[in-house]
Amino acid sequence: MAAPDFDDGGRDDGSGGLVARSRQGDNAEPLSITEVSNLLKRTVEDRFGFVRLRGELSGVKRAASGHVYLCLKDEGAVIDGVMWRGTAQRLTFAPEDGLEVVASGKLTTYPGRSKYQIVIDSLEIAGEGALLALLEKTRARLAAEGLFAPERKRALPFLPRTIGVVTSPTGAVIRDILHRLADRFPSHVVVWPVLVQGQGAAEQVATAVRGFGALDPAGSGGSAVPRPDLLIVARGGGSIEDLWAFNEEIVVRAIAESPIPVISAVGHETDTTLADHAADRRAPTPTAAAEIAVPVRGELVAAVADYAARKRRAILRPVAMGRERLEARAQRLPRAEALLQPQAQKLDDLAERLRRALGDRAGRGREKLSELRLSPTVLQRGLRDARRRLEGQRLTPLLATLRLQRERERFAAFERLYLSLDPKAPLARGFVLVKDHRGQLVRSRAAAAAEPSLEIEFADGALRVAPSGSAPGKAAASRTAKRTSAPADGKAPRQEDLFGRE
Repeated sequence: MAAPDFDDGGRDDGSGGLVARSRQGDNAEPLSITEVSNLLKRTVEDRFGFVRLRGELSGVKRAASGHVYLCLKDEGAVIDGVMWRGTAQRLTFAPEDGLEVVASGKLTTYPGRSKYQIVIDSLEIAGEGALLALLEKTRARLAAEGLFAPERKRALPFLPRTIGVVTSPTGAVIRDILHRLADRFPSHVVVWPVLVQGQGAAEQVATAVRGFGALDPAGSGGSAVPRPDLLIVARGGGSIEDLWAFNEEIVVRAIAESPIPVISAVGHETDTTLADHAADRRAPTPTAAAEIAVPVRGELVAAVADYAARKRRAILRPVAMGRERLEARAQRLPRAEALLQPQAQKLDDLAERLRRALGDRAGRGREKLSELRLSPTVLQRGLRDARRRLEGQRLTPLLATLRLQRERERFAAFERLYLSLDPKAPLARGFVLVKDHRGQLVRSRAAAAAEPSLEIEFADGALRVAPSGSAPGKAAASRTAKRTSAPADGKAPRQEDLFGRE
């Protein structure tokens, strides 16, 4: 069967047939997909070699190679983006979903997926509003982890021996801190120089804080740098972008994990960073940080001198008060002359009376002697009269012997009465005295049963026993049973056996 002929009106444009044919003089040769993709790539890159796009980050992810892949979107469109590893390492903040940014780079295509994308050379936060939003988001996340909790704050040392300062070595901050420390209390200061803004500032600050914390507290380990007792992380004032390194998570975590108490002195009074929340103490300025770190040496010296003076006054005050009381009492005492004057006057009076009495007595004796008219005859007569009176007495030894015998018999009667009335005399005959714990005599069985212990006095000593109804009943009962039981040999028990003696 022959193929039918079609009338194409005399036109042969090479289209509409089953097999593509090229006509002579036709320059519209078909292109391959790769050729078209390359043409599109060159066209887009030539036309959009540099663009700045503003949008919200979405789907941010970091590949194992270090490249960062993301999407930029607004209310009506989405564009893919990629940051190569070198660019991603230079970022001063961590890109997150929802963050509004301005991306700079060039547009290109990705032939493998027929997509166009932006190769980002720089990424910036779109305005302070977006920056503050990122700051608040980071703050809330770190606060939820407890890095800003008040109970984590540590007390600063009262007088640190060594102070570590993390700041720029060329700025005015370190000079202000050193000058203020020298004025208040000269201290040993160790400075760890770091960048305080720009690329790599956050990493250097975090490394410095961790480096100070890694020093040996005892100063051993071959390190010539002593471990500080206190850290000051300081920077001067600036915009939020200038201070952004101290809002980075790496710095906040390094301060929160520092084993050394940290004072944050970043910016001026109105500047607040996340490092301030993580530090143990926030200072409004670097100079104020130096004032917080150490006390005033002059004030300490004055305080010590005041304490020493108060101590001396406290020691001497009892002495002064005792002296005052002694003087007051001494003033109330009469004078020695006043006490002795009556006695001296009485002595003078008695001496005068004695003198007169002796004179009178001597006069009377003189008169009596003159009246006696002594002579040998008178003396002999007096001697004879005295001898006759003596002989009239009739003194014999029997009179003295009879008086002595009567007194001896009287004394013997008193002795017998004493022995009969002595309460301890019957003790030798086997009687005893029973006393209570106060040493008073017990005269009845009821009184003895009410006592916790009794003292029984024998002729040769005393013995402490407990009544049968008292607390040590078992021991007393066992001793009583032992005393009252008859011996095995049938002999009557001795008196000593009644009181537990063997």
